[in-house]
Amino acid sequence: MKSTNLSVYLKPILLALLIHSSFIAHAQLSASMPYRVNKPDSLTSTLPFSENKERSVVVAPAAKANIFDDEDDNKLQKTIALNLSKSQERKQLMEYLKQLELGNTVAENQKNNKALYRFANLFARLKLYPLAMKCFFKTIQRENKKARQNIEKAADTDAVEPDELPINSKDDSLVNQQALQVKKAKSKYTSYKRIVSTFNDNKPTVAYALLFHVKQPVSGKPKVFVFSNTGHTFITLIKYNADSTYVSCSFGFYPKSEKILFATPWDPSSESQFKNDAGHKWDEVVGKFISQKSFEKILNLTKKYGDLEYHLSNNNCTDFSLEAANLAGLSIPETKAKWPLGYGSNPGTTGQSLMDGKYNNTDNQPDANIFRSLNITLAEKQFIYPPSKK
Repeated sequence: MKSTNLSVYLKPILLALLIHSSFIAHAQLSASMPYRVNKPDSLTSTLPFSENKERSVVVAPAAKANIFDDEDDNKLQKTIALNLSKSQERKQLMEYLKQLELGNTVAENQKNNKALYRFANLFARLKLYPLAMKCFFKTIQRENKKARQNIEKAADTDAVEPDELPINSKDDSLVNQQALQVKKAKSKYTSYKRIVSTFNDNKPTVAYALLFHVKQPVSGKPKVFVFSNTGHTFITLIKYNADSTYVSCSFGFYPKSEKILFATPWDPSSESQFKNDAGHKWDEVVGKFISQKSFEKILNLTKKYGDLEYHLSNNNCTDFSLEAANLAGLSIPETKAKWPLGYGSNPGTTGQSLMDGKYNNTDNQPDANIFRSLNITLAEKQFIYPPSKK
């Protein structure tokens, strides 16, 4: 009985001693462990606290570079060419171009203008002519504020509203289709009826454009011929529709005969034909937006030439293209030179005139509304925006 009473008194004392010793051990363990500072998050860095108790600063991650930001024209052209068949990259390109249309300041607009003109050149070199002229269109609306007023005053020209040629999602699929077509470099036979049917899509039209292309016998030089190579001159017509689609046709005037010396100084005449030049190479090109009236005149000229005989001196590919350019209000004055047993307009001399800036508008549009692109190494090294006129 006594031992039982004793254990009753001892249990509380032992419990109190056990709790006390536990507190002492925990305190000693805490004191023996080193102090650890919490590491900051990877996106934040905490500044040392001063008397003003500065707040932590959030550092945003570096923006990912766009693949179309390359400043080297040749590299950028290759990048675009390689990515035209890829859906995601094409969409990224279209979004990139749309961003260039937006500008809040004069400086920003000037920067965007240069970028758009640069892309116009690159697309022209890739033979994506409708998209090239769309990019150029954006630059003339900003660079020359009086352009639209002059266009509206012209008796032979239709006004083109700034927002009628937007770059949008429809360019995505159209660019892909066109890129596949121009891969076929060899020019194949076409006819006036085929050319006209290209544009008979029964869609309301908002704009028309013409491009004048020259492939010299020797790129960048006025040489008239090299052996049997006399070069080539051809045109591109573009029709922009109200639903943001477009159709285009590149074609040139050719001799039809397949004789050994056909279309040479020894045998200058031949039956004629048109060929599709969508994939044809070129050294120089000039282009502009034209009226519906001019567009229809050029189609009528095509019909006329379809019934004419080809002649090396006075009815050749350059003669046809120059007549088309004249109907579009585009004058290229120095185009003729001599060759053995002949004289006339030719790609070598005409291309040199374009290189030297010897071209101008004959309608009410300012010369700034003429697009020019050069596709030779020398021109790429000396490229100036906008191109200087001599």
